Amino acid sequence: MTHLLAQAAPIKNPAIDYHAIAPELVLAGTIFLVLLVDLFLRRERKWLAMPLSFIGVAGSLAAALTLIGSVRRTFGGAYVVDNFALLFKVFFLAVAMVVLALSLRYFREGRYYQGEYYTLLLCSFLGMLTMPSSRDLLMLFISLELVSAPGFLLTGFRKGDPRSNEAALKFFLISVLSTAVMLYGMSLIYGVTGTLRLDGIAQKLAQPAGATNLALAAILFVVTGFAFKVSAFPFQFWAPDTYEGAPVPVAAFLSVASKAAGFAGLLQIMFVAFLPRADFWAPIFAVLALFTMTIGNLVALQQRQVVRLLAYSSIAQAGYMLLPFALATPAGTAVNKEAFAAAVLYILIYAVMNLGAFAVVVAMSREAPGILVTDFAGLGERSAPVAVGMAMFLLSLAGIPPLAGFWGKFFIFQAAIDRGGLGPWLAVAMVINSVISLVYYISVVRPMFFEPVPEPVRPFRPPLLVTGVVAVSTLAVLAVGVFPSLFAHFPRISTLIGQ
Repeated sequence: MTHLLAQAAPIKNPAIDYHAIAPELVLAGTIFLVLLVDLFLRRERKWLAMPLSFIGVAGSLAAALTLIGSVRRTFGGAYVVDNFALLFKVFFLAVAMVVLALSLRYFREGRYYQGEYYTLLLCSFLGMLTMPSSRDLLMLFISLELVSAPGFLLTGFRKGDPRSNEAALKFFLISVLSTAVMLYGMSLIYGVTGTLRLDGIAQKLAQPAGATNLALAAILFVVTGFAFKVSAFPFQFWAPDTYEGAPVPVAAFLSVASKAAGFAGLLQIMFVAFLPRADFWAPIFAVLALFTMTIGNLVALQQRQVVRLLAYSSIAQAGYMLLPFALATPAGTAVNKEAFAAAVLYILIYAVMNLGAFAVVVAMSREAPGILVTDFAGLGERSAPVAVGMAMFLLSLAGIPPLAGFWGKFFIFQAAIDRGGLGPWLAVAMVINSVISLVYYISVVRPMFFEPVPEPVRPFRPPLLVTGVVAVSTLAVLAVGVFPSLFAHFPRISTLIGQ
């Protein structure tokens, strides 16, 4: 026995590339530091957790930038840092800075546990950093749950508000259900293919065994689970109540960062692992995209509360993001690359527009907690820069040229036309829905400039950080509109197709 043990080969642990995971390590260290420092801060100084969090996120961003131009694999290839991963890491860290800026005044003035809030928020962003680098099902699942789990608590942070409690409960129950469905589908995929690696799954699904009913059912379950996460029809019903009940900065976080994380995972699953079976799932995405954008826009027409309006707008925008998935083909590499890049570009542009709109809503929530459309009456007279910024964000979401949202939709439209087949019909549906959306976006813009200021007239002074977010977002919307080809370059070099 001793002789056999002596001859046995030693078990080697997989090498860990610490440079590859440096952004995650810095953010994880920040999480522990914020939690620790909060224990020793007096009540009136709890707000210092925010600048500490901001510095940690900036450090994580600096670590991510040092990885530009390199491709690194660690944990046996289950974790990859490439152009696609870096683009989303930088994006998520930038969004984290914006959400932190929106949160400072809001949570400092309310009776909130600020240390716990920033800890939970950073935990969710840690999951977002690992999401685009996860190249097997287990890593994807862990990342997605790390994104979602803190969101349940963040949504219910207004513990004294029944609407916040209801929103958190709905979010929790629906998310748990979607997780169970998705995990069941992943287990079936593993049973069919015998591997968790996305590239290995693609190789197995390209074989005749990948066309069995069991394999197709597994794909359907995984798509259903992600449809919940990105609030696609018919699984979107949790989003409006959750956004309305959550604190406004948390609603901004859920509508932008959490949704983008879901799409980052979905892009990898569909365009890498499940691409050989695109002939099966692409028509499903065509139906999902069409109904999601249409239902979201039609219901948004009836909304008079701005957060609910933006929630249904977010659902409709998810429909536009789902459209490129319907253009995928098992063998058309050029078509797939164009569709993939169009989806990534629209996700990035949507984030800028929606974060800017929510920044204005955060500012308005201080004096109009109901945040009704009528509360925006006369905003152009009280604060012209904020009103102009809000108008640009909403018109950009509608796709009015030459703002950023127009170019995002244009690249999707172009990819759909080039695809042929069902693509042009989906492009027409997107244009019609964009026209419909203009009605409810204008319903917010019109009172800001063409309705009198309610008496008594009070000056409107939004917090400095919120004003900064509005200004930066406005400049970004204009910059993308003026130089669309420059910004479209980054998604094109970040594709996973053909790698």
